[in-house]
Amino acid sequence: MDATLLIDRRTHDLGGGFIVGRVLPFRKRRMVGPFVFFDHMGPLELAAGIPRELDVKPHPHIGLSTVTYLYSGAITHRDSLGSLQEIRPGAVNWMTAGRGITHSERLEYARAHGASMHGIQAWVALPREDEECAPSFHHYHGAEQLPEFNEDGVHGRLIAGAIDGQTALVKTHSPLFYLHWNMAADARRSLGTQYPERAIYVAQGAIDVDGQPLAEGQMLVLPPGKAAQLTAHEPATVMLLGGEPIGERYIDWNFVSSSKDRLAQAREDWQAQRMKLPVGDDQEFIALPS
Repeated sequence: MDATLLIDRRTHDLGGGFIVGRVLPFRKRRMVGPFVFFDHMGPLELAAGIPRELDVKPHPHIGLSTVTYLYSGAITHRDSLGSLQEIRPGAVNWMTAGRGITHSERLEYARAHGASMHGIQAWVALPREDEECAPSFHHYHGAEQLPEFNEDGVHGRLIAGAIDGQTALVKTHSPLFYLHWNMAADARRSLGTQYPERAIYVAQGAIDVDGQPLAEGQMLVLPPGKAAQLTAHEPATVMLLGGEPIGERYIDWNFVSSSKDRLAQAREDWQAQRMKLPVGDDQEFIALPS
């Protein structure tokens, strides 16, 4: 694409009243690099004692990696490999579904203490040769695993991939980058042209990109081959993402694949309860939508 594309988040209910802003996929842009899904969670103030209906109950995935990243709050992750991990702000839960995994995301901390929930969940589609790899789960935290910088009013963290001479220790399957910038008012910083597909999302505040305003809840998909200059009009939380394209992908519910037949098989497996549920979780799971 030779021109920029502006995408506004759309309201989506995950069930039980947990509302998110869905950005990707979009009808005019299904993917940015390998990023095939991008949900903005919150900010949502939760009081202690919230009902369990707000939890994301056990559900399946194939053909992707899920990336949970929080600005505030906490989420308890359980999966069918036996993983049990509470994710906190600034850390990364990277779950690779491969040929199949199930997991749940519980608001156990908020239920006990109350919390302001705010974060991003993204899906990264796997290359065709890795779509049926063994499932895995990894948790990353700290500047040794997720490189950080502080320069000219911008605090940055590399969530995954490689860019600007830095590489996160997160295991990925294709060339990509995923960045979190906190920008002070009037801070300026550029995004280079290392990857052919790039996008910028404003989670809080307001910026402009080469003079084009970008408000909270908006993603700007950039044309290839041109550096972008970001300027913050006020304190802003910005996510930058992209990478090398990996080819067309189909999405059916929580399944991603290059093959429609594989999606049909995944639906059949979940419907027939052939996929193992998260270890140590209750047995109530999300039913397959019709």
